[in-house]
Amino acid sequence: MTQAGGRTGRDESDEERADRMWSELIQEVRVAQTGVQILFGFLLTVVFSAEYDHLDHADRVIYTVTVVLGACSTGALIGPVSLHRMVSGRRVKPRAVDWASRLTFVGLFLLLATMAASLLLILRVATKDPAVAWLVAAVVAWYVLCWYLVPLWVRRRHTMR
Repeated sequence: MTQAGGRTGRDESDEERADRMWSELIQEVRVAQTGVQILFGFLLTVVFSAEYDHLDHADRVIYTVTVVLGACSTGALIGPVSLHRMVSGRRVKPRAVDWASRLTFVGLFLLLATMAASLLLILRVATKDPAVAWLVAAVVAWYVLCWYLVPLWVRRRHTMR
């Protein structure tokens, strides 16, 4: 939307923009945080089930990697909250928003990896089908399309210059 004087976008100070971006980022993180915490919680219970003892070595390795990925994803997605608490009131919000955004991006990447590894483990155990890897690859491709490629396409095609 063009404003008087040929300017585009919002009429806000750097601090107002940082406040708005922080609020938007926290809303986005809440969605991902909830999902990763539920998934991580379920992953932690698997080791205590009777079926865990019957997993072969490869499935135990996949499980271990999945739990570590889930823990890392949880840390990265909770990181922006800790960052905000530690720097609140220090007049560094624009930089804090940048770092929180980076942590969120890393957390989403790790969440994708956690979900892929979880799906691989579940489908391997449930089906014993060698085609599982192809199915998981297709799901990962779908995640990449939805989470990265479409947003990058929209960003490139529709960003006002």
